[in-house]
Amino acid sequence: MNRIYLPAEWAPQSGVQLTWPHVHTDWAYMLEEVQECFTRIATEIAKRERLLIVTPEPNTVRQQIEGKVQMEHVRFATCDTNDTWARDHGAITLLDTNGMPILLDFTFNGWGLKFPADKDNLITPKLVRDKFLHGAYLNTKGFVLEGGSIESDGKGTLLTTSECLLSPNRNGMRKREEIEDYLRAILQAERILWLDYGYLAGDDTDSHVDTLARLCPDDTIAYVCCTDPEDEHYPALQRMEEQLKTFRTPDGKPYRLLPLPWPDTIIEDGERLPATYANFLVMNGAVLYPTYAQPINDAKAKKVLTQAFPDREIVGIDCRPLIRQHGSLHCITMQYPEGVLSD
Repeated sequence: MNRIYLPAEWAPQSGVQLTWPHVHTDWAYMLEEVQECFTRIATEIAKRERLLIVTPEPNTVRQQIEGKVQMEHVRFATCDTNDTWARDHGAITLLDTNGMPILLDFTFNGWGLKFPADKDNLITPKLVRDKFLHGAYLNTKGFVLEGGSIESDGKGTLLTTSECLLSPNRNGMRKREEIEDYLRAILQAERILWLDYGYLAGDDTDSHVDTLARLCPDDTIAYVCCTDPEDEHYPALQRMEEQLKTFRTPDGKPYRLLPLPWPDTIIEDGERLPATYANFLVMNGAVLYPTYAQPINDAKAKKVLTQAFPDREIVGIDCRPLIRQHGSLHCITMQYPEGVLSD
C-alpha cells in the first residue's frame, strides 16, 4: 500500500535552499557581514549536496561566492524576494513510499502579519514552474504554516507549539482541534505533540518549535535548557522541560531527552537577541549548528549534537549576524528530500 508521509530532516536529501540577502532586505545595514555568514553556510552545504540559491541578483551572488563554494553543486534561481527566511517560505515536502515528492505551498504571512511577504509567497510556485523543484505541486495557500513551526520524525509524529499554531494572526480563531485535524489530513500525521511552554526573547516567530525543541533519530528530542533561576526564560523553559518528560513515543516509552546549553545573553541596542542552539540543520552526513563566540557553550552544544547524531559530522557556523535579525541557521535554510532538486 502506498503511504504518504512527511520525512524527517535526517532522511536522505537532494539539496538545500538559501534565499540570499540583498540591499532591499532588512539586512541592508549589515549586508556584507550577513552575506559572509551565508557564504560560510553555502560552503558547507555545497560540500555535501546541491545548493539552490534564490536571489534577484544571481550574477552578484555568484561573484561573492566563487572561489569559496563548490560551484558545480550550486544552482541559481532568479526571484524577487522580501527577505531570506527560506524555512518559512519554502515548500514543505511530503513523500510517498514510491519516492514521489509532493510540494506543499502554504501561505507565509510574515509570522502573523508582522512583516511583508508578498514576494516570498511567489517563490515556490516560480521554482516549480521553472523546474528547479520537481514533484507534484499542491496549492495549500488557504492555510498559514511555516516550516520552522513543525518537526517530523518521519514516522507519523509531529512536534509543534501552541503559541505559534494557535496565533489568531495566522489562521483566525481556529481551535486546536480544528488545526490538529487539518494537519493530520494534509501532512498525513498520525499524532501531534503540542508544546505549551517556552519562548525566546527577541524572537519574531511566536515560539517556532525549531528554536526550542527538535526531534532527532531513535526517539530523541534535543531541547534548550535554562538552568539560571535569574534568567527571565527560566520558569517557561522549566515547564517546557517538564512537559517534554510527559511525552511518549508511539509505543508508550519516554523520549530520550538531550538538553542543549543555554547561550550567554547577547544584547544589541538594549534588546536581547534570540540565540539558541536548537536552530541546527541536519544534512547528508553532517549537522550544521549555530555558534555564538561562546567557546564553552558552543563546545557543549557540539557534544550534545554528537550524541543525537553520532553518524554525522557536527559543524559550527558563527551565527551572530543572523540573530541580529531575530533568526538563526535553521531559519534561513530549507532542505528538500531526494527527488526534489536535480541537475
